[in-house]
Amino acid sequence: MTHRSVTSEDEDPLTLAIAPPPNETPTQRDQRLAEEKKAKEISDSIDEEINVQRLAEKKENPVKVLLLGQSESGIFLNPLHILLWDSTFNVLGKTTTLKNFQLINSPKAFKAERASWRAVIQLNVARSIRIIIDAMTRAQQASSPNSPLAPDSLDDISILDSENELPTLTAEHLKLKMRLSPLLQVEESLWRRLSPSSAFESETSHLASITNVPHSTRPKEVYVQSSMAWKSTFSRLLSTSTRSSVDSDPGIDFDDPKDPGVILNNCAEDMIKLWHDPTIRNLLNVLRIRLEDTPGFFLDDLERITELRYVPSDDDILKARLKTMGVSEHRFVLKTGNMVSRDWRVFDVGGARSLRAAWAPFFEFIDAIIFLAPLSCFDQSLVEDPSVNRLEDSILLWRSIVSNQLLQKTELILFLNKCDILEAKLESGIQFSKWVISYGDRPNTFEGTSKYMKKKFGTIHKHNSPTPRTFYCHFTSVTDIKSTFQILENVKDLIVRKSLTDSHML
Repeated sequence: MTHRSVTSEDEDPLTLAIAPPPNETPTQRDQRLAEEKKAKEISDSIDEEINVQRLAEKKENPVKVLLLGQSESGIFLNPLHILLWDSTFNVLGKTTTLKNFQLINSPKAFKAERASWRAVIQLNVARSIRIIIDAMTRAQQASSPNSPLAPDSLDDISILDSENELPTLTAEHLKLKMRLSPLLQVEESLWRRLSPSSAFESETSHLASITNVPHSTRPKEVYVQSSMAWKSTFSRLLSTSTRSSVDSDPGIDFDDPKDPGVILNNCAEDMIKLWHDPTIRNLLNVLRIRLEDTPGFFLDDLERITELRYVPSDDDILKARLKTMGVSEHRFVLKTGNMVSRDWRVFDVGGARSLRAAWAPFFEFIDAIIFLAPLSCFDQSLVEDPSVNRLEDSILLWRSIVSNQLLQKTELILFLNKCDILEAKLESGIQFSKWVISYGDRPNTFEGTSKYMKKKFGTIHKHNSPTPRTFYCHFTSVTDIKSTFQILENVKDLIVRKSLTDSHML
């Protein structure tokens, strides 16, 4: 067999290019291999970065939504201009809207937080009882011959005349009040557990301020900073104890000796008796304190909520109230219609009225703003400025949002909420036109007032938008959860379509 010699013409040029140099020493070989390894690592790193960028370009941007509305704190006003109580409304407000989003799309995560919301609900119950106790203290002072109130002015005389109508409490009422005093310690304990950093807000009670009730007994509202993961913090506190049973709801230790539920259970009979007492209900009515209209109202469910092994239902969590301060971001993976799942970022701006003007430049990138305006607050004023009506404040805030040049490409979705509370107030005889003068002599009905307010908000939207935009408006109610879910589903569809259109994918 004949063998042909291999010449340079038969060699592959690439092989020659990468071949080691002739007469390479072992040291030179090691150096060459090290340099080749380093060059390959750099090349692989560049390729990986290019792939990441390519995937990021293919991936849809998250849908970004901002929840906005006035500070939820308000106070009732009566014809004598007596500021009686700081009520904090949040039912179907921003926080509840977030909880609805989570319940619809992340039910497992919603369930995992039940332990944290159980503590919030217990705090809501304790605070409601504290408010009743403060009202009873006021009645005691009014009936005392040594009452510190003196009619030094016409306003004081008006107040004193009103106080003369307060019902007289019996010895049995005072015994109930004393037996329920441990709930004040429960309230303080829950504050500490929910907010270990002592982020408390002591909201001055106008009831207390005109009655000389000591500051320590005034109703306060706990708040948590939005940046603080209070649910995780509280869950860690719970997890330090050994759970009594694997069948217990995750995160709830029913055998914890520090569980406030034990004291609530022991006080259950007295709380129920106090809440259903005709004299106490009359006292609250005279003082124009409507606990049943407030968020975190559970006094009609005391028998169930004070059970030792109580686990909050979905409706309980939606009703619970906990105030947040600052800007918080909530992330969801939502599926809209037949489309694939998309990442959502929902931002909640909580805080004082004076901070509103500061947030707009930071949310120019938002796809949509869900603006919540409670219609039921037409007869309330702001705690921050008692001279400002809450409904008027919502209108002013709406006008500032609509006219903001930075938000001209942002979809605005208006929720005129708490419609069931509005309807109940109107049916009780409260005149809408007394507080909204421009309403005139129109019928004092839900249909008339809601239509009027929708038109008012719509007119502002039409005449103040920098560019033409569609007016999206929904009426929402506290008790109609199914309807609320459907509204949120429709809002999801709207926002996703808008986001896809902006990204030229639709």
